[in-house]
Amino acid sequence: MTAASGDAPDRFDVAIVGAGIVGLAHAWHAVRAGLRVVVLERDEFAVGASIRNFGHICTSAQSGLAYEYALRAREEWLTLATDAGIPVSAPGTVIIARRAEELAVLEEFVGERTDDNLLLTPTQVAERLGFAPVGAIGGAWLGLDLRVDAPTAVPAFAAHLARLGVEFRYRAHVLGVETGRVVTTAGDVTADRVTVAVGHDVDRFFPGEAEKHGVVRCRLRMIEADAPAGVTIDPGVFTGTSLLRYDGFTQTKAAEALRDALAREAPALGEHGVNLMLTQRLPHSEAAGRLVLGDTHHYGLTETPFEDEASDELLLAEFRDLFGTELTVRRRWRGVYASSPNGPYLVAHPAEGVTAVSVTSGIGMTTALGLAASVLDL
Repeated sequence: MTAASGDAPDRFDVAIVGAGIVGLAHAWHAVRAGLRVVVLERDEFAVGASIRNFGHICTSAQSGLAYEYALRAREEWLTLATDAGIPVSAPGTVIIARRAEELAVLEEFVGERTDDNLLLTPTQVAERLGFAPVGAIGGAWLGLDLRVDAPTAVPAFAAHLARLGVEFRYRAHVLGVETGRVVTTAGDVTADRVTVAVGHDVDRFFPGEAEKHGVVRCRLRMIEADAPAGVTIDPGVFTGTSLLRYDGFTQTKAAEALRDALAREAPALGEHGVNLMLTQRLPHSEAAGRLVLGDTHHYGLTETPFEDEASDELLLAEFRDLFGTELTVRRRWRGVYASSPNGPYLVAHPAEGVTAVSVTSGIGMTTALGLAASVLDL
């Protein structure tokens, strides 16, 4: 119910702007604490980064605060699997090493971590993947990682929150946020606390905070293709480029030699910011069995509307080499998320009772459910 013109606006304990995974994570913790919660979303449903990703809950590769949040988020995803019936798969992640430098990073990483990780021989890599990747000399298995189908998991999460009593107002474009009040095109809302969780659009609401944190937009290219010859791949899949994108790997001493090797042997991968990885759509997905392939990374304050075909062809060429076969592409899309060189999270308080929250590192699905618990501090 929306307050009519001239009436007192509705009052909530917590108002959340944005129905992506970060906003939903805050609603999840708040409603279970007995608070009255409203989520305001400008679109008819979440269409941003939260549904455009791999559905890969990459717990093991994080470090520091992100690792703490990821461990908490993993527990929450498993709770959601039980409470909300959201399919959550727990086959871990297989990392394929095709260079000696990649294997050196994995050996150091596995040797230093105490969680559930294993080094793999080429035969063991093939056994866990269900296919033999071309050129593999070894690899590793990360046992804590989970998988969900992002395009169905996010709306299922929202539906579960609605059943718990969270009120959702879609097509409610937020015009202004101030202490205790949110002005929207669907009427005003008052709340003791307001959380603005709008991802890369944080600069539309709080440009000063975004500039202070160095927030830019990261533009991705992702591809969905048929699995070769009916291959079933249960775990998430990383390759050597992934070892230069996650802090758990980049903090190893061996990472520098890998960075030099890739720059020397495959400079195009660095030019397009490629993280060569994949997941397979889960059985309940509308695109069940297809492979989600990606991804490239290009950065800027404003996104260009033009896509370079060279980025897609680079990805497809790398995956053809990995599988040793051609691939049939079914869909392509652009992903966009907030990025910053100043840490993986922006948490700011631009006004009393107002918190701006963005995951500025592309690990929202992995850590948001842990981050939100810390931000709300309930």
